[in-house]
Amino acid sequence: MINCQCSFDTVTYWIHFLSCPCIFPVLTINSLFQLPEALLQERDKQAKWHSIPKLLQELHESSHPNSDLSYTHSVLKELSSLLSMEAMSFVTEDRKSAQESTFPITYTFDLFGGVDLLVEILMRPTLTMQKKKPKMNDDLVNDCLSVLYNCCICKEGVTKSLAARDYFVLFLFTLMTNKKTFLQTATLIEDILGVKKAMIQLEGIANLSGLVQSFDQQQLANFCRILSVTVSEPDLGNDEKHTLLAKNAQQKQDSSLSCAEDNQVTLLNIPGFIERLCKLATRKVSEATGASNFLQEVEDWYTWLDNALVLDALMQMAMEQAEHTSTESSDESSLATSTLMHRLPQSMKIVHEIMYKVEVLYVLCVLLMGSHRNQVHKMLAEFRLIPGLNNLFDKLIWRKYTLSNHVVHGQNENCDCSPEISFKIQFLRLLQSFSDHHENKYLLLNSQELNELSAISLKANIPEVEALVNTDRSLVCDGKKGLLTRLLTVMKKEPPDSSFRFWQARAVESFLRGATSYADQMFLLKRGLLENMLFCIIDSGCKSKDVLQSYFDLLGELMKFNIDAFKRFNIYVSTDNKFQTFMSQINSSLIDSNMLVRCIILSLDRFETQTEDRKVVEVLSECCLLSYLAKVENRLSFLFRLVNIINVQTLTQENVSCLNTSLVVLMLARRRGKLPFYLKALRGKEHAEKYPGCLLNNFHNLLRFWQRHYLNRDKDSTCLENSSCIPFSYWNETVSVLLRSDRTSLCAIASYIDEPFMDMDLLDSHPLP
Repeated sequence: MINCQCSFDTVTYWIHFLSCPCIFPVLTINSLFQLPEALLQERDKQAKWHSIPKLLQELHESSHPNSDLSYTHSVLKELSSLLSMEAMSFVTEDRKSAQESTFPITYTFDLFGGVDLLVEILMRPTLTMQKKKPKMNDDLVNDCLSVLYNCCICKEGVTKSLAARDYFVLFLFTLMTNKKTFLQTATLIEDILGVKKAMIQLEGIANLSGLVQSFDQQQLANFCRILSVTVSEPDLGNDEKHTLLAKNAQQKQDSSLSCAEDNQVTLLNIPGFIERLCKLATRKVSEATGASNFLQEVEDWYTWLDNALVLDALMQMAMEQAEHTSTESSDESSLATSTLMHRLPQSMKIVHEIMYKVEVLYVLCVLLMGSHRNQVHKMLAEFRLIPGLNNLFDKLIWRKYTLSNHVVHGQNENCDCSPEISFKIQFLRLLQSFSDHHENKYLLLNSQELNELSAISLKANIPEVEALVNTDRSLVCDGKKGLLTRLLTVMKKEPPDSSFRFWQARAVESFLRGATSYADQMFLLKRGLLENMLFCIIDSGCKSKDVLQSYFDLLGELMKFNIDAFKRFNIYVSTDNKFQTFMSQINSSLIDSNMLVRCIILSLDRFETQTEDRKVVEVLSECCLLSYLAKVENRLSFLFRLVNIINVQTLTQENVSCLNTSLVVLMLARRRGKLPFYLKALRGKEHAEKYPGCLLNNFHNLLRFWQRHYLNRDKDSTCLENSSCIPFSYWNETVSVLLRSDRTSLCAIASYIDEPFMDMDLLDSHPLP
């Protein structure tokens, strides 16, 4: 007997057993054999268990090794019908979480050990000592997997329990070798990996390379849904853990490659893997008549059909029904059904392909951002990913304009968007990752557009960018327009506050990032991009913080060091009212606009050394924006606010740019021998605000963090150098000068903090903990 902590006499033991909450958590299949059948039946009626305990007994007794599993299968089907009803109600009832809805059948099934029994049945062939392993019927395997999946849908605890069994998760991958069990297996694996705390190591999967190579294209696309979980760094979730301080501490603790990075390497070592993904991403879809409205309708039903694997099953079922209908009589009813079944698969092909491509593009995007980026870039170029996407742009990617009222999601965030919206966003993310600080960005153009860049350089009497000269023209876009130009066209038609605008602006900005190219800027200026950005910032009434930030960042890269851009700016911002609106947008959130402020200050500094150029002198004297930043009091105002809105504890990847912008202001001041003046002004501002020492102590701590953060990051330091055209050695030297402990130095922060207000760690010259 099972022990219970409650007090009762022996006579009532079994009755109590069937209702005691102390007992329920430890019930197993073997426990059922201890129960008198009459009592079990009585309790079944009272608790409305739907005969599940009895069915589980029968399932257990009939599923022993070497037994005829046909009866086992019939019992399982009976259980499956009960569980599937609850799963369907969960999926269709506004996606309530399992905590908000009650699923008594699933609860009872799990309570009496049903989940454990199915895991045992599935794995039993692998546990036998026989040389010839017994083979289970494919339909039985599928039904076992289906029941487990339905339990996962309704009861999160089941999913977590399965996820904790590494041996079972790895075993599931072996079932994917069978095409008949692939779909159900992939569906269950995806659900399990979604809650698994420890990421699975792909190299632990037996013969992974052979498994992947055995997949057809449809299976590979579905497999990408699983891979997306295994190659992405887990979302830290907590804002505090997103701080650079926390990230740096974590990296010190774990200096080895992360599991996600290991998995990326494992995939890259699979022969032909990247090539097949490129083919999947760029293959065309034949759009049949009757499918034109399908993508509009899909947003309604997609609220419950949120899984491409479920869509696979639905499409397969529709095709099978269509085949069955064609063999029946051609009465009016049958004809109507046949027509419906004919249209459904044709329509579904479009959304089917879109949902596949979302997963494929996501995996490629993650690989592009990984530690083997150059290797991935080389393969994507070789397999003509960009020309292929360019050919799909008008026919599939941006075949129509879609309203996007959703929130801007981060890279690893779950998204409940429609398939088409998800597809567009993932496409734009890929372009951003592909172009960012890489010479392959010129593959986004066609041959004519590359010639245009060369002509711009020739006219300006400047050398062509080396990356442009080295671009393999056999790998660039085909047709009348390259991918970048197509993107600009749809971007200008998009509503100014559309979240698509955020990703579009990010993708275009990434094309400009890195070492500044005058030809690249002029290419975009000639297509009206600057005027479009200014309209969105000044005249459109755009209120979205994220979208505005993307406009500021793009505008900064577009205008940096480019006198023609500032001239165009002054023509558009032709009134004081427009200029005040522009500055109001900048000042409303300096964290979002500081990159633009940095670019203006850097440009002004360069222009002031080019006074022999008549055009530069003319623009310097007329441009309201340059005149505004030329005033020292305005620069000091920006500097004070930049240092004041961040501290070491709140620094993130998003706001660390404020620290770097403040450093740019001080580096340029140091070049001109005015660093003491700026530091004295900051001290004066502190005292005026009646917080002596507060600002400068904070800045001192920030700079000490800056040293530790950037001196160990070659990529980040290179980005600072390229974007500012200031050698990183000068960045580092300036920080060292500011952090000198010599209080007699006029360029040291410590000299401007009165000793009573100096932080103890600064006073004692102790490093930050």
